[in-house]
Amino acid sequence: MQLREKAHLMTGSEIERTLVHLAHEIVEKTEELKELAFVGVRRRGVYLAERLARKIQQIASVEAPVGSLNIEQYRDDLNSRQSKPASPPSQISFPITGKDVVLVDDVLYTGRTTRAALDALFDHGRPRRIRLCVLIDRGHRELPIEATFVGKRVEAGPGEVIEVKLREEDESEKVLLFERGAEKGKAQAAAS
Repeated sequence: MQLREKAHLMTGSEIERTLVHLAHEIVEKTEELKELAFVGVRRRGVYLAERLARKIQQIASVEAPVGSLNIEQYRDDLNSRQSKPASPPSQISFPITGKDVVLVDDVLYTGRTTRAALDALFDHGRPRRIRLCVLIDRGHRELPIEATFVGKRVEAGPGEVIEVKLREEDESEKVLLFERGAEKGKAQAAAS
């Protein structure tokens, strides 16, 4: 299935400004910054978590540890994902028990990734508190999950896809909105 670019939602500089805003909000809403830790959901959530930790170090002179979660084995839609190559295992090199964990992901949609991430996180210990931080919240949840920290809310329909591109993974920096089923649109454009 082909995707057609429908809108440019964020530029690299808008992503940067949004992360600065999120870092300030996290600092504001965290009582004990020394207990703060970030855990990013592989892949792009990890890069966002690392960036947020650096920004908080600049803002509040607090060094928050950063870990990463591989949630593949925790997904409830595993059958549709079995053909994908395995990604690196989770890497959390610090104890999370008693920590104030900010779970970071790029896009919040159905809530299934977050549910899987929570299951994976609890295999590493029992944090004092877990809050979700996402760059984009696109709505249309299937599970009762809400983010505490949201960079941008975008109402995207079920036939639309939001793609976050980060320089660490994609060598570009932007957020795009795509529309599924572009073949029909291409056929109509070719006929005109």
